[in-house]
Amino acid sequence: MKHSYALAIHGGAGVVPRAHMGEALSERYHTALRGILERVSDLLSEGESSVAAVEAAVCALEDDPLFNAGRGAVFTAAGGQEMDAAIMDGRDRRAGAVGGLLGPRNPVQVARVLMEQDGPLFMIGAGALAVARRAGLPFESEDYFRTEERQRSLEAFLELQARGERSSDPSLLHGTVGAVALDKQGNLAAATSTGGFTGKQSGRIGDSPIIGAGTFADNATCAVSATGSGEVFIRWTAASEIAARMQHAGEPLEAAANHVVQTVLAPRDGSGGLIAVDREGNISMPFNCEGMYRGSIRSDRPAETHIYR
Repeated sequence: MKHSYALAIHGGAGVVPRAHMGEALSERYHTALRGILERVSDLLSEGESSVAAVEAAVCALEDDPLFNAGRGAVFTAAGGQEMDAAIMDGRDRRAGAVGGLLGPRNPVQVARVLMEQDGPLFMIGAGALAVARRAGLPFESEDYFRTEERQRSLEAFLELQARGERSSDPSLLHGTVGAVALDKQGNLAAATSTGGFTGKQSGRIGDSPIIGAGTFADNATCAVSATGSGEVFIRWTAASEIAARMQHAGEPLEAAANHVVQTVLAPRDGSGGLIAVDREGNISMPFNCEGMYRGSIRSDRPAETHIYR
């Protein structure tokens, strides 16, 4: 059965461990995710495009300091912030991606500008900032993006590093936001944005802006946004591997997505998960770690949100 529209979002696989997640904090995450799902589903129900929907969803996630993207992005080991984002249109595989940004309020909007222009698909640093300024996108000061919680996370990371230790806290190691959507016209789209992981090396780019690794959309198969161990997701082209299994092996979305997350990525230290939607509106949100902030809504089903299994 084809659903007239479908939307899924995630706030990253870097969840606060269940043992440390209080009821009040849990409710903040659920409320944030539910609110975004309901607002963006209104756009889809009114006939808005899947591209506009995923951009709107990711902008909202970037604006919320609960999540590691935009405002509230984590710090590099040097104490800076470097943000990556991508967006992809399933109609013709047009895409835009940016890396290492600090300044634009919503990095995913810069990616959207690149997708809509005839020119580079992927830009970083000063060149990407110039594109954002020419497009008239809003900029914010460094103070806007910095939060006390992220500062404390960096300090904890550096203290462990000084002792030759490494944290096993997934909230420090993973953190991304993303959205996938099917619109009433039958078109798919995906968008992903991230601040990377706490204490990352300056200049590091993960899978989020890499088309086919952390972000992918093709009307023939599915739209995917991933979160997790970026280097592993890149090496195994996680997002496009799902589409390939659907197209060439005839697997349904759920089987293809679970195979990639559980059988391809997990044995190779590819901790994390993803959200995906196919051209029928079926949604899959598998992960192989303790949890993933996630939620979905469809034309025939109200919003639902989850953190753990």
